[in-house]
Amino acid sequence: MTTAAATIPREEKAQPSAMTAELFYEVLMGELTARSGDPGSGYALVLDAARRSRDPKLFQRAVEIALQARSGDAALAASRAWKESLPQSRDARRFELQILIALNRISETVEPLKAELAATPQVERPFLMAIIARNYARATDKKLAVSVVEQALADDLKSPATGGAAWATVGRLRLAAGDAAGALEAARKGQEIDPSADGPAMLALELVDPVLPEAEALVKRYLAGPKVLPEMRIAYARVLVEGRRYTDATAELAALTAARPELPEPWLLLGSLQTQARQDAAAESSLKRYVAMADTQPDAEARSRGQSQAFLLLAQLAERRKDFVGAEHWLSRIDSTEDLVGAQTRRAALLARQGKLPQARELVRALPERTEDDKKQKFMAEVQLLRDAKQYQAAYDMLSQASSAKPEDTDLIYDKAMVAEKLNRLDEMERLLRRLIELKPDNQNAYNALGYSLADRKIRLEEARTLIKKAVQLAPEDPFIADSLGWVEFRLGNTDEAMRILEAAYKRRPDPEIGAHLGEVLWVKGQRDRAMSIWKEGFLTDADNETLQETLKRLRVKL
Repeated sequence: MTTAAATIPREEKAQPSAMTAELFYEVLMGELTARSGDPGSGYALVLDAARRSRDPKLFQRAVEIALQARSGDAALAASRAWKESLPQSRDARRFELQILIALNRISETVEPLKAELAATPQVERPFLMAIIARNYARATDKKLAVSVVEQALADDLKSPATGGAAWATVGRLRLAAGDAAGALEAARKGQEIDPSADGPAMLALELVDPVLPEAEALVKRYLAGPKVLPEMRIAYARVLVEGRRYTDATAELAALTAARPELPEPWLLLGSLQTQARQDAAAESSLKRYVAMADTQPDAEARSRGQSQAFLLLAQLAERRKDFVGAEHWLSRIDSTEDLVGAQTRRAALLARQGKLPQARELVRALPERTEDDKKQKFMAEVQLLRDAKQYQAAYDMLSQASSAKPEDTDLIYDKAMVAEKLNRLDEMERLLRRLIELKPDNQNAYNALGYSLADRKIRLEEARTLIKKAVQLAPEDPFIADSLGWVEFRLGNTDEAMRILEAAYKRRPDPEIGAHLGEVLWVKGQRDRAMSIWKEGFLTDADNETLQETLKRLRVKL
């Protein structure tokens, strides 16, 4: 109850005091009584004084006492007494409205809500509607909440000035009620009545999903308009990243940094994607642009977090080109205790790459363990050091011990399966991946890893394709899963289909592993110059890539 009322803006103008000595004594006794453990009697005294004095502050105090005593009915009675005594009081009406929602008496809120909307200047309506959406979303009967709000907003839903915000409010309540299709329809109507409104586009962004393609169309329509919030383009890029649509996300961020180069956050996001895509020169440029302007970010926490991320990425880029001194320079600039584990893990990786694996492991083990997440992060960092150093048996032993303690930890199961594959324990790998699928049927990585392993060994190819297609269904935009599908089609002899799939995957993510597979298909089809060109690109990006090295060795190709 107290939470509901605390959000109400206080706009009541001060009134001349009608406080007599008698009233003062009554209020004092009410406060003392309420604080001494008898809130009911204290409430009655304060409410009586409020009625006699018509003092809005005393009415509000009576409401507060009732709320603190968790007596919703008493709080409602006080707010209604306040409204009866001072019919023009917006604060009285707001308290009544909030309390009715908190009591889940939604059907009684139509008239108070209409009155509040009528009393709110048009310029303030969008803010009020955001509050309406947030408060009514708490209702137990969410379908009734939608009906009541639509009824109250009937005029606003038709107005070009307020229609966008009003439909966005209705849409959010429909979404809270589990009606995604209805929410999308509300976003569409809001955008139709006001194409430049932010609310419908923001709602549509929350609905972006392959099963609701119209949602993304609404977002794109807004982004093509003349008045676009940069935050919306950034949010859209994040949604694309979550959907593994990295090429599209990069294009959005490139457009934003070109149009608004003074904004720091897009440079960081763009640099992160470019690093992931191994566009190292472009990534370094973007990240340095972010670092140069990060101090302009007003949010100190976001600034610290962003700088740490940029320094870690810049260290990673330096490490790739074997500039270990440069990598250490960037790591030394991280001073956030929150990012200590990440920075020290990168330092450990630098030591391991220089042949100092024991020192690297000690550095990771020395990290503090403030939380269970810290402990797990340390453990996985040490396992990764061993994997990178090709110490697969030691990594397998660590994972086995941890998995014995937590047999249903899906992260441990997956990592153990991948290390088992490196040890050529293929039956064990398959057993673990099938166990993972049993525990987490929507884990696309498990289907993909198992299907790819079968395809790579040229066994049970139809089963491999079925597994990988399931992974594609779960993550349709993942270029690495598409790579697996292309590879199994190649193993099945469907060379043209394999090339089509691999070409698209390589276009989305020009990774050396995808390039190794695409190059082999091209090589078999007689397009050897293009195959060599793609392999050379991969070699320049990552000369240590195992798939690329194995492909070149098997085909007896020298670059």
